[in-house]
Formats: sequence, C-alpha cells, structure tokens
Amino acid sequence: MAFDLVTTAYRSGAAYARSVPRPVVELSARALSRITATASAERRMLVGRHLRRARPGLSGRALDRAVDATFDSYARYWVDSFRLPDLPPEEVDFHFGVDGYQHVVESLDAGRGTILVLPHLGGWEWAGFWLTQVMHLEVTVVVEPLEPPALFDFFVEFRHRLGMHIVPLGPSAAAEVLRALKAGHVVCLLSDRDIVGDGVVLDFFGETTTLPAGPAALALRTGASLLPVGCYFQGSRGHHAVVQAPVEAVRQGRLRDDVTRVTTAVAGRLEQLIRAAPEQWHLQQPNWPSDYDALDAIGRPHARPLVGPSARPGGAPTGSAG
Repeated sequence: MAFDLVTTAYRSGAAYARSVPRPVVELSARALSRITATASAERRMLVGRHLRRARPGLSGRALDRAVDATFDSYARYWVDSFRLPDLPPEEVDFHFGVDGYQHVVESLDAGRGTILVLPHLGGWEWAGFWLTQVMHLEVTVVVEPLEPPALFDFFVEFRHRLGMHIVPLGPSAAAEVLRALKAGHVVCLLSDRDIVGDGVVLDFFGETTTLPAGPAALALRTGASLLPVGCYFQGSRGHHAVVQAPVEAVRQGRLRDDVTRVTTAVAGRLEQLIRAAPEQWHLQQPNWPSDYDALDAIGRPHARPLVGPSARPGGAPTGSAG
C-alpha cells in the first residue's frame, strides 16, 4: 500500500505541476522541500556531508543555508521536470544555454559514439529534452530500476514523453547501450553514484569510495567520446549546460588498469562540475563508506552496497532515475 501511495503521489505531483500556474507550484514545492529538510534528519545530514566535501569549510549557519538551498534546488528540479512535456521546443531553447557544444558535434561527426557523463546536478532532463526536441538527436539514458514497478513505469513513460530512450540498469544494459552507440544515439550516464558499490575504488572529493566502471569501459571498448557535462539552473527560469572536452580514453595496458585510470579522470572532472554549484547537487543518498557509519551513529542504519575493487571491464553502465 505504501508503494502505491508513493506512485500516486508522484503522478499527482506531476499533474499538479502542469495544471497550476508556475508561481503557485513553486511556492508549494519550496514549502514541501523545507518540510522535508526539517523532518528528515537522515537526508539533511547526508546533504550537509556532501556539501562539505564539495566546499570544505562550510559550517554553522552557512552550512544550514546551503543545505536549505540544496533542498530548494531539488524542489525546482521536480517543478521544471514535470512541466517539461507541455513546453514547446522553442520555449525550452529560449531558456537553455550551453557552452562547449562543439565537443558533442565533433563526437557525432567522428561516428564512434558519444557518451555524456553527468553528476546529479541541476535540471539534467532539460538538457535531454533540448537534445531530443531542439537538436533532434536520439538520446538513450540508463536509469536505476525502482520499486514498485508502477513507479518505474511512471518515470519511463515520463521520459519517453521527453523523447528519450530508456534502458533499465541490469544485466542487459551494456548490450543495449552498445546498440544505441552503434545507432548514433547520444548516451547519457549519471555517474557520480555507484548504486551497486562494485565499481572502481578511487578518491572522490578527498575520500575513498567507488564510482561506476561502465562509462570508461564502454569508451575503451568502442572508441566513443567520453564527455563530462554539468547542467545548472540559471536565474529563476533558465538552464545552462557545460560540456567539457573529452576525457582521454585510450588503451595503454591491461583493460582493468585502463578502466581504473579513465574512471579516476572522470571523477576529477565530475568534481570540477559539482564544485561550480554544490547547492545544485541533488545527491541525497550515502555515497561513501563513512556515510553509512554516520547513519549508524544517528540510529538510521542503511543497507550497504557491495564494495570491492572490482573495476569490472565488462560492467554495465550506471544511471539513476532521480
């Protein structure tokens, strides 16, 4: 029953966001975000920990304000995302700017495949919608399966309306992504969180954790360009994306070692993108081993992923639904 209520809540929120004037929706979303920020000690603590990683030295009232700003940004993410399907491409294009798009053009012209690696920043779905509806590109996104299936189906349906092809993370994801790359799709992988925890062990924001091996493995296997991308809110209505130059992904030795080297380089690029606007980093889950220790300390134990230095060369890409 609880899962059905969650699915119903998302569907109702999407309908509300599309049918009510934007100023009213924004006020409602911000009020809900502040309630969540106050009521969820677990999420508030994790957001604070992630903010301090991206911006060392945050503490006291400055940290509290940054945490509140992060929850407000997350509320805006949902408002902007849920209203997207009803917006004409011209309006999306008007409110969207991008630096470095030439890297996407050069990659597409090369014909070896294009992989965008993104952190959970700002309104990344605006970028996907802009690519499909304004630039008329085929976009494939790998997403995390959700429970119950009705909730996952809702998000798949929603992203299909934005023109995206959806691949659930799982055993067949790598094969489906390879087909998408061969077909000339732009593949988007949210890569700042290792959902399973069996990716590459590395240093991320000064602390050891794992990040998914899939993006590097795919680039090394196919020759596809690996382009780090950050998507940011800009002003009250705007969105801005930054496409960085490709991460060098060439074979130099053992595949396992190459995957580790390239993934480490990707991690450094993701740090740069996140540090540009850490309050827009919508990561509210534990992402480092010490996060689980901190949750245990406040009596909020959380299932730990399988952590190990596997760096599987054939590992599936990763993604996230939210």
